[in-house]
Amino acid sequence: MKKLLLVFVLFLGVLKADSDVKKALFDLTTSDLATIEKRLINGIAFSNKHYKSVGGGVDIRVVIHGGSYKFFVKDVSKTKCKEDKKLQAKEKEIHKKLASLVDTYGVKFLMCGVGMKAREIKKDNILDFVEVIPSAMIGLIDAQNDGYAFVPID
Repeated sequence: MKKLLLVFVLFLGVLKADSDVKKALFDLTTSDLATIEKRLINGIAFSNKHYKSVGGGVDIRVVIHGGSYKFFVKDVSKTKCKEDKKLQAKEKEIHKKLASLVDTYGVKFLMCGVGMKAREIKKDNILDFVEVIPSAMIGLIDAQNDGYAFVPID
């Protein structure tokens, strides 16, 4: 009987731990470098720190579309944004910070395939940790139906 009770208590603990993980869906459309750094990069780090401090965690997906494509290409000079000198100067630093979000917090980046095609961005020019999805709309709908809280960054 004690073993059964112990198994039951452990099972409830696992269920409780899963329920403490919040789900966030960042709808990333901004083309502004300062917004990417402040609201996305720093915002994700802050959110993770907060939820860990209260005994939980956060599962984050980021849907990339609008003006935000340029932050996720390996070489911006091979895109229509090649005139963005400010981004070119910080390109490697931004890429390192974005990769750190994946490595440190398990962030999942999803890029709209329709927008890639319209902007003539080739798959071999996007960062390796970015997954291409059919469209931003599909990514947003799927995540919200999976219970992710919608957070716009424009």
